[in-house]
Amino acid sequence: MQISHFSTATPHSPLSFLPSCPSIRQIKQAHARIITVGLCDNGTIMGHLLTALALSPSTSSSDYPHAIFQHIENPNIFASNNMIRCLAKTETPRNSLLLYKSMCRNSYAQPNNYTFPFVLQACSKFLGIFEGTQIHSHIIKIGFIEDVYIRNSLIHFYSACRKTKNSRKVFDESPQCRDIVTWNAILASYARDERLDIAEELFCEMPEKDVISWSTLIMGYVQGGQLEKGLECFREMREKGLVPNEAILVTVLSASAQLGLLEHGKLVHSTIRSLKFRMSVAVGTALIDMYAKCGCIDMSRQVFKEMPQRDVWSWNVMICGLATHGLGKEALELFQKFINEGLRPVNVTFVGVLNACSRSGFVDEGRRYFKLMTEAYGIEPEMEHYGCMVDLLGRAGFVAEALELIERMTIQPDPVLWGTLLGACKIHGLVELGEELGRKLIELDPTHDGHYVLLANIYAKSRKWEDVVKVRQLMVDRGANKVAGWSLIEAKGKVHRFIAGDREHERSLEIYKMINVIDRRLAEAGYSPDVSPVLHDIGKEEKENMIRVHSERLAIAFGLLVTEVVGCIRIVKNLRVCGDCHQVCKMISKVFKREIIVRDGSRFHHFKGGNCSCLDYW
Repeated sequence: MQISHFSTATPHSPLSFLPSCPSIRQIKQAHARIITVGLCDNGTIMGHLLTALALSPSTSSSDYPHAIFQHIENPNIFASNNMIRCLAKTETPRNSLLLYKSMCRNSYAQPNNYTFPFVLQACSKFLGIFEGTQIHSHIIKIGFIEDVYIRNSLIHFYSACRKTKNSRKVFDESPQCRDIVTWNAILASYARDERLDIAEELFCEMPEKDVISWSTLIMGYVQGGQLEKGLECFREMREKGLVPNEAILVTVLSASAQLGLLEHGKLVHSTIRSLKFRMSVAVGTALIDMYAKCGCIDMSRQVFKEMPQRDVWSWNVMICGLATHGLGKEALELFQKFINEGLRPVNVTFVGVLNACSRSGFVDEGRRYFKLMTEAYGIEPEMEHYGCMVDLLGRAGFVAEALELIERMTIQPDPVLWGTLLGACKIHGLVELGEELGRKLIELDPTHDGHYVLLANIYAKSRKWEDVVKVRQLMVDRGANKVAGWSLIEAKGKVHRFIAGDREHERSLEIYKMINVIDRRLAEAGYSPDVSPVLHDIGKEEKENMIRVHSERLAIAFGLLVTEVVGCIRIVKNLRVCGDCHQVCKMISKVFKREIIVRDGSRFHHFKGGNCSCLDYW
């Protein structure tokens, strides 16, 4: 075993050959040598042994460090600080404060500037705002308030307790006592508080920035929902020649996945390759997720296959990815391999498995896996599991069984679950049950637009136009305005967003000319519009004009203009694609001989040669 010099020990002590982050086993071996050579009464050596325990990633219990500390006859401040440090890492960090209190009361070791960062670390861990504020008072009283390391610990402590105003007060008190860690700490405080406007200002003011500064801002953007800003920030960081850390890579891969933007995701992957970055479990899993959510399930498979190590989450992400792409049989086969590897499924694993059954209409398999989850693995069904089962049964026409399952649930069903059943009523034309569920949902969640739209769809399908008008009016009265549908397409390094009837794009004139070309060629191929998604009692021609400019059609028209003739057109849509647009996408893929991949609010649709991967089951 190759080990590095343990720098805190004297050159020829039994601790001198410990690595920088030793394991408990290595520490115990060193401890045995100390006892063998008769140095166990040496307070300095035992203090260094506590340092090793404080640095060990394996330390989680206070028993062993406490036994060592108790053996030291007159513990000095060095040993006491390291004992506080050990306790701060454990599951009982409050014990650090008991030791600090004992030090102050008995005066066997006066606190120094190294004591307070460890004590504040403990307070941060258990979010002890009252205790940490008292420690702050001690720091001022003893005269250590100008110490930059202590000030940094104070900013971090207040930030962990979500007291950003306190963090800023410490930051502003002594401008001369700042280093890059100080700036990063206050930046992290505002980013965590989602005050990204102030975080941006601080970032611009920083006299110097390191990879932690960039990482903090990027993660702030992504966690605050400003995904595109986070990706742009990553690009800028790379242009400045900075090498990203694992946290940045995982974060920007997550942003790319959420947006469904393949080119951004590929840029991150190429960065990983060019830097010869180690393919850790976290990075590999993030890549699998990104490629799956960007429509490249083949690349997800490849990354999964090439990963040197996988954990349960790597398997979960791959199973869920296959399910979302409608590859139910493959997802279930992968689940069986997962079991054969000796891994134990968790609740998310069964979300993927049941979703795979739902997407592919595997009713018997879904019932079997739902039973297996509870009986063989003791996993209590959560809302997502019930959602998959209700969707599976409802789509397959077993609406009564789905309703019975909801009524037997051990947890309170949420509006999403009732909405799923309402969607099944729409599919199968169950007007009476749909009306009952729709009104129930509107009462449960009066501001959710989707419930009104589904109920209006059920009425429209039955040509009950007066009821459609009433539902739409009720929607306006309750302030539940319909969420605008949009579609994204990535082209030449830019993201282009379209809404229905959009004429704001710089190439709008060309796009509408292409829409006319599409209409003409599809009509020649026998296309006849399905105008049932239009919830207005207007003429057929007006309905056709409304449906022909849905956001995904504008995005596809733009894609035909800007992508290579043999290239795949990739669209991300925020809502479920309507039946007519689904049919149009199938016909475009055949007539124009282009592969189209649409990620809608429900799943992936791979259109090729006039067919869709969902087999019209979505």
